[in-house]
Formats: sequence, C-alpha cells, structure tokens
Amino acid sequence: MNVENVSRRKFLTSSALIGGGLVVAFVVPGANKFAFAQEPAAAAGAGFVPNAFLRIGADDSVTVLLAHSEMGQGIWTTLPMLIAEELDADWSKIRVEHAPAAPVYAHTAYGMQMTGGSTTTWSEFERYRTAGATARALLVQAAATRFGVPVADCRTGNGEVFAGDQRARYGELADDAGKLAAPAQVALKDPKDWKLIGKATKRLDTPEKITGKAIFGMDVQFEGLLTALVERSPVFGGSVKSFDDSAAKAVPGVRHVVQVPSGVAVVADHFWAAKQGRDALKVEWDLGPQAGLNSTAMRTEFARLAGTDGLTVANAGDARGKLAAGGKRLEAEYVVPYLAHAAMEPLNCTVKIAADGCDVWTGTQFQTMDQGVTAQITGLKPEQVRIHTTFLGGGFGRRATPSSDFVAEAVHVAKAAGAPVKTVWTREDDTRGGYYRPMYLQRARIALDAAGLPAAWDHVLVGQSILIGSPFEAAMVKNGIDATSIEGVADSPYLKAVPDHRVDLHSPQTGIPVLWWRSVGHSYNAFVMESLVDELAAAAGQDPLEYRRTLLKDHPRHLGALNLAAEKSGWGTPLPEGRARGIAVHESFGSFVAQVAEVSVENGRIRVHRVVCALDCGVAVNPGSIAAQIDSGVAFGLGAALHSRLSFKDGRVQESNYHDYRVLRLNEMPVVETHIVPSTERPGGVGEPGTPPIAPAVANAVFALTGQRLRELPLQLAAG
Repeated sequence: MNVENVSRRKFLTSSALIGGGLVVAFVVPGANKFAFAQEPAAAAGAGFVPNAFLRIGADDSVTVLLAHSEMGQGIWTTLPMLIAEELDADWSKIRVEHAPAAPVYAHTAYGMQMTGGSTTTWSEFERYRTAGATARALLVQAAATRFGVPVADCRTGNGEVFAGDQRARYGELADDAGKLAAPAQVALKDPKDWKLIGKATKRLDTPEKITGKAIFGMDVQFEGLLTALVERSPVFGGSVKSFDDSAAKAVPGVRHVVQVPSGVAVVADHFWAAKQGRDALKVEWDLGPQAGLNSTAMRTEFARLAGTDGLTVANAGDARGKLAAGGKRLEAEYVVPYLAHAAMEPLNCTVKIAADGCDVWTGTQFQTMDQGVTAQITGLKPEQVRIHTTFLGGGFGRRATPSSDFVAEAVHVAKAAGAPVKTVWTREDDTRGGYYRPMYLQRARIALDAAGLPAAWDHVLVGQSILIGSPFEAAMVKNGIDATSIEGVADSPYLKAVPDHRVDLHSPQTGIPVLWWRSVGHSYNAFVMESLVDELAAAAGQDPLEYRRTLLKDHPRHLGALNLAAEKSGWGTPLPEGRARGIAVHESFGSFVAQVAEVSVENGRIRVHRVVCALDCGVAVNPGSIAAQIDSGVAFGLGAALHSRLSFKDGRVQESNYHDYRVLRLNEMPVVETHIVPSTERPGGVGEPGTPPIAPAVANAVFALTGQRLRELPLQLAAG
C-alpha cells in the first residue's frame, strides 16, 4: 500500500475553490473547549471555529469528511445520509473519508475530536444537515445566476438543480458555487419531506471491506517501514531494571532494541522477526507494589467496603431507618469482573517522524489526545502532527485512552529507533495490556410494602473509578464521585421513585488501569438493577412484566419499549418444554431498550435461543444500521454474560487470548429481532444501549427456568 500525505489545506479552506470543486464550511460555538491539545494557546480563545465537512467535485462526486471514527458502528453511512438528505445529492455519488485531526472537527458537545459515548449521530444531527443545506443553497444560487432566474424558481433533486427546462449537475455548478459567500442561516427540511433519513440504507463501507480496499491500522505499509513489539512488565506499574539484548539482536531481521517508558522494544524488518527477537530478550523487572495483586483478595476487600459507609451519592428520607424497622425485605450482593475490550484487531500504531512534522496512522477514537501527546513527545507543535485515522477493527472504548497509551508508546519507539515504525500488540499483549472494564461489587437492601413494592432502598457500590486521575476528572468527578460509576443506579427510575433511598459509593484504588468499556457503567449497573427488580417481582409474587409496568407507570418511553418487546416476544404465551423467557429494560445514552431473552439449559450450560429487542432511540436515521448495532450489542453483552472474565494472581493477568478469555462464538449467537419504537424525539445513542439489558434478561430467564438466582457474571449454574 502506498501511503500518501494529504494536505489539510484542501479540507480546511473555508468556502474555497479546491481542485475544481466546492468545500462547505461553517462555524460551531464552543468547539475550542479543549483546544489546548490541538492548537497553539494563542488561538484557544477563538469563539467560533470553521468546519469543512464536504466537497463537491467536477465529476459530481460528493465527498463527506467524517469528524468521527468508523469502527463498525455504521457512521460511514449515517453521517453522509444527513448531508445527502439536505443536499438532495445523488446517493451513488457519495464518497467518504476520515477527516484529519484538527480543531474544526471537534465534537459539538465535548470540544475535542473523538468518537465515543454513542454520541456521533445526535451530536452531528444538526451540524451535518446544516453542511448539506448550506451546500445546496450555494449550488442553487449559482444555478439561478446561470439560468437567469430567481432563486425561488429553482429546485433540486438527485444531484441536479432544475428551473423550467434548464438543469445543471452539481459538478457543473461547483466552481461557481465555491466563489459565493455562504448564507448566514439556512432552513432545514421538514421531517415529512425526508427521503433518506428514516430509510434503511446499505452501508457504504461494506464493498471496501469485502474487497479488501478498506485500510485498517494493521494494513498500513510503505517502503522503509519497520515493525516493533514491546516487552512490557508482567505486572502493572513494574519497570525495567536491566535487560540483555544479545540474543534478540542475533535474530535475522532485527534492527534495533531500544528501551522506552513502557518497556523494551524490538524493532525489525517484519512482525515475525520482531516477535522472535522479543522472545529472545532477557529482561529483569522491578515488579513494583502491585506484584501481590490477587482477585480473591480484591473481592474480599470490596465486600468489606460494601459493609461500610462510602461517599453518599443520593439520600432521600430515611432508608436505613425504615429497613431497621423490620418487615419483608430483600438483601442481595452482585459481582461483575474485570473485562478486556477484546477487539478483533489488536492495538497497533504506525509513526513516521521528520524534522518538520510527524505522521501517525492508527485506528483511534481520540484524535485530539493523540495529536497532543505526540506533539509533546516529539517536541513538535500540535499542528505539525498529522493523524491519519484508519478504519478501526473494533474499539469499544479501548482506543480512547486519555493517556493515548498505545499511540504514545509507538511514538517513543519510532523516536528511539530513528525510523518509521509500526508498533504492534499481539492478542496476548492486548488482553494483558490493561485498561479494563473495572470489577464491581454491589450490595442492596430493599424493604417491600404491603403491595410488594419497594418502600426503602439502601444501595452500596464498590469499584474503581475510570475517571479519577484522568484529564476528565475535573469535569466528570464531583465531590469524589465518578458519574460513570453510578449511572443507571443513582438515576434509576426504580430507585428515585422510592421515598426512602440511599446510594453510597466506594472507589478503591488497585493499580489496575481501567477505562470505559462498551456502555460503561450501564454495562454492570443494568445487570444489577434489572435483576433486583426481577427479584422484587418474585418476592411480591407478581409477573416480572406487570411489576415493571407498575413501577414505570410514569415513564412512557421505558414503557413503550417494554410493551413492544413483550408483545413481539409473545410474553406470557407457552414455550417449548425446557425454555423460559426473561425481560429487562434500561435507559442509556438517550435511548430506551427492552429485551426479552429466551433460554434453555443444555448439558448444564445456558443457551440463548432468541432475543427480542425494542428500541426507542428517538429519530431513527438508518434503521438498517440500528438493527445491526443491536445485534452487535447483544453479541458483545452475551459474551460477557456467559463467558468473559479477567483474573489476577501474583499481580499478573491470568488470561491471554480467546481460548481462555472467551467471547461469544458464532454457534452461540441467538436469533435477534429488533423493533424500533416510532419517535420524533432527538436521536439517542445506538452503538452501546443494546448491551446493558442482555445480561439481566438472560439471568432473569434462567431464574424463571431453574429457580436459580445468578448474581455474578459470567453466569454459571450451580452443579447438580
């Protein structure tokens, strides 16, 4: 593959004529909130920053620049749909590229260029439509001048402007349109006039991925590029005491052995030489204070903390007093393990450093952070660092580290080697390399009233914060409370409706690097809350669906998803012998998802046959992509529900690859049926909300089938 450095100037010029075409730009308030990582301090006070999101070529092509990263979630298609809708473009002429790293592409809510939190569609819903509408207005104005008619007499469709019997293609008008000043405001289409939004649309990246044209980070290759593997401490926090590289250097193809902050890198002509060279290294480690880390001991400590007062997250009435008064109550302890992201494409990053700039090719979710960190390491200015975003072979949060760990490491390696280097992580490196979904232990005590409804609720969460100590702490940690730790519990409609409730949080430090993992705190808190509600329904002797309907009577969007899932699943109708259904409903990332899982037990193992999902995500831009993301979320969540777990012994991660860190296999994938609740609400997230409800839906079905209440993930039936 030949890698070409494309000038950012062609993307960032505002309303300029570029290569015989039109680039559309406009401003976004507040886009410089985190500008320190992308631009000189002198520019950080700018109130408005121009953004270029499309260009129209003389060949009628419409190229859409993605401010976000495509990692399988389908934005390579969804964002162009927004532009094409307002532009009245010819869909067959749409082309897509990842945008370069630059302040103009800052997230509309977070002020830095990034992809995460299931925010892409809702954050760009207005911005990308406005870009399309602005381009259309300029093209119409250019056509009206050419035709000699008023603008009001022109109409558009399928990449052309019409007026009477006159017509002109967008490509013909692009040069003239590029010389015009963009209007200060443009009108967006009424939803009733949408032709693309709301219609299932085939993904634009599918042909590239089928034919192999799509370039992932691992595919980057050019003349003179070397490959490196890094030997890292087997214990988090460890450091190199000394190393013997004589055997490594004797391996044919090994060019350099260099020490970097994360360990010792073996740089070679190709992967296999680097792998053999690393295997031959002899490194003596100072293992540091985490050398005695042990999963069993951590769990014991977390359980001890759960019996003590933590930071009070929510407190209404007198929950503990009501519980002490006696009466019918439920007590339960839930545990979820550390989890790896386990993306199909292991981490990798290619770096080429020159005196006047640095090029970085990688699949990243955090362009701004990567650009800033690279600038710091190389001594360059941020604008001299060019981030080339490739397709991501899975992210799930791992490619969005505040420290830019894998990018920073690759920059250090290339700098030390004095050559262009692709630093590659093996699957084992990736599994043992840190930044995991944290382990949590939660304890709840709930009093029931005469009707079997919760009357008092005392809830304690114990687990690591993913934000304390990160650049996001100031914004997202208040009074020591990490908002992501408690999401889905402190704001649960079940808990908030109880007059007497209390939520406490402990955030112990363990030395294990932790990070967001697909659906973040919702990934474990939905399991706990929806399992607890099922336990309450059983204690009250009520149907789990009807019990939820009672508790959610004042929450129409929860109810809408819940009722649709129940209807489509046939809730309450007979099932074949040996099968049962479980239900769960959860709100996350602005979307409401209910799932009904149909399970059996085969040879002592849980088998999920069918999952019926109802989703209210507000305006559904591309229903086809939404259904695909629900399939993906269910598969991802089922892997964690049935198999995945990381454990520690003597400070070391015990799992290494897919054989012992299990994810869902093809033969275990259930039939997934997705039903979208019609809605005119603003778009919510889709990439993550399908994951939280699946574990509790399965656990609740297992209880209905076997009578066993499983309170720990991964779910394991008691022997016998």
